[in-house]
Amino acid sequence: MRPSFAHLLLLTCALALASCASLPPPTLELAEAQSAVARAEQADADQHAAAALAAARAALSQAQAALAAGREADARALALRAAADADLARARSREAVAVAERERRRAEIAELQARIGGTP
Repeated sequence: MRPSFAHLLLLTCALALASCASLPPPTLELAEAQSAVARAEQADADQHAAAALAAARAALSQAQAALAAGREADARALALRAAADADLARARSREAVAVAERERRRAEIAELQARIGGTP
């Protein structure tokens, strides 16, 4: 017996629904995004990378709203974006701190060289 178009359509729909239902809610992604935002905050990203941290916070808030609305795919994507933005904010903050420290050390070296009469 040859399957009819209706049978094939029904099977395709069933497989599509099963594949959508197989993904768990993005609670892990949301938790990872929250942790990434916290790490960025601890790295003083508010001071050194405010725009990236604000983007991370906004994406995290949108992810939480999407999850509450049952839009799990959107929540997952937004949580991943929030984590990436938070990681960027943390990296930029750490870079700014390192650059400031380097400049402080250079100034110290120049001052010491001036004291001993050396040339920079």
